[in-house]
Amino acid sequence: MQIQLDQVTTGRLEENLGGKPGYLKLFYDTEDCGCNGVLVIQIVDRPNDTDIVIQNEPFIFVCDRQQESLFDSTMTLQAEENYPSYKLTSPSGLFSSNLRVKDLR
Repeated sequence: MQIQLDQVTTGRLEENLGGKPGYLKLFYDTEDCGCNGVLVIQIVDRPNDTDIVIQNEPFIFVCDRQQESLFDSTMTLQAEENYPSYKLTSPSGLFSSNLRVKDLR
């Protein structure tokens, strides 16, 4: 799996990390949402035993191996310039236009 990032997105993710170590986890959060899940980027101290590394550079992205099939092999993560959210797309479509970062460290 590959996640393409532009300079704006890379800078925004660096801000989200705040100079501290952390893994970026793509995760469909189903708690208290009343739906099939809301896609979020979680910042975690370390991957869970069930997580797999999907990309190493420029950040380490992980996802749960049970959720891996929900994503495409090539995706683009793009920061919204005037709003604290991201858009995740792939050649086959839109995953989320309002993807938020949740720091769990």
